[in-house]
Amino acid sequence: MKNIVKSTTFLALLACLLWSTAFAGVKIGLEFQSPLQFAGIRFTISGILILLYFGKYRQFINELKANWKFILLLGIIQVFAQYALFYTGLNMVPGSLGAMIIGSSPLFIAIVAHFSFHNDKMNRLKTISILVGVVGIAIITLGRQQVELRGKLELLGIFLLLLNNLVSGYSNVIISKKSQGITPMVLSSTSLLIGGLMLFFVSIPFEGLNLGPFPATYYYSLAWLSFLSAAAITIWYTLLKRPGVKVSFLNVWKFLIPVSGAALSWMFIKDEKTDITSIVGMMVIAVSLILLNYANRKKSTSKLQ
Repeated sequence: MKNIVKSTTFLALLACLLWSTAFAGVKIGLEFQSPLQFAGIRFTISGILILLYFGKYRQFINELKANWKFILLLGIIQVFAQYALFYTGLNMVPGSLGAMIIGSSPLFIAIVAHFSFHNDKMNRLKTISILVGVVGIAIITLGRQQVELRGKLELLGIFLLLLNNLVSGYSNVIISKKSQGITPMVLSSTSLLIGGLMLFFVSIPFEGLNLGPFPATYYYSLAWLSFLSAAAITIWYTLLKRPGVKVSFLNVWKFLIPVSGAALSWMFIKDEKTDITSIVGMMVIAVSLILLNYANRKKSTSKLQ
């Protein structure tokens, strides 16, 4: 049991570390291509990479035939709807506010899980740990850039990003509940292919078609983003399918994404420098994760007694 907990923690940390590297890659990619089209190409390539690595094509087809309705639903919700809301909403609000709303997604996922599972209810300690994490995200975000709302368009953007958080919570719940019998690689490959292709084709009437040629930096960023999406989403699906892994506890590790992203920016981007506000925010998030792990251990101990 302890080994399973340790491996779950390690894999969750690995997935969040991979996701934290996406910010720079997306920023580079969007210099040359429109948001939905770039995301569509990225996720389609990710799905193909997983399929090629999986290699068991007969098993892939059999699982796809047996579970096509669920796989189609997941592709629409987890990839197409979520990222369409994410990119559209992010373009309507100041970057700092968008980062703060997206950073608070573990809170929304915990709320969705509370109403979806009898054994994943919000309690006092879990609620406090998640709210402390949200405060840490707010400190990091607001310390870097002042938030200014300028009109109704920003309010619509906030609504879309909040809806994105709820969609993310719902998709995590249905994977945990209904994906038994489907190999994680089959699930991640098909959902990424379906969602990626939908994003690409929907982008054409709204954003036009832009297939390059692009400079080498674009292709480097696309290659890395495609790899990290394939790896991180497959890891996440694997963890969500594990018996005993609770959706709310797992998703709190996502508080580490902006922390790791900021640290990587300090190391690799020349203009980025450490600041006391970000360090305080990181310390607050560390407290949140300590509280969460204490709550998790306390609950596991009480079950054994």
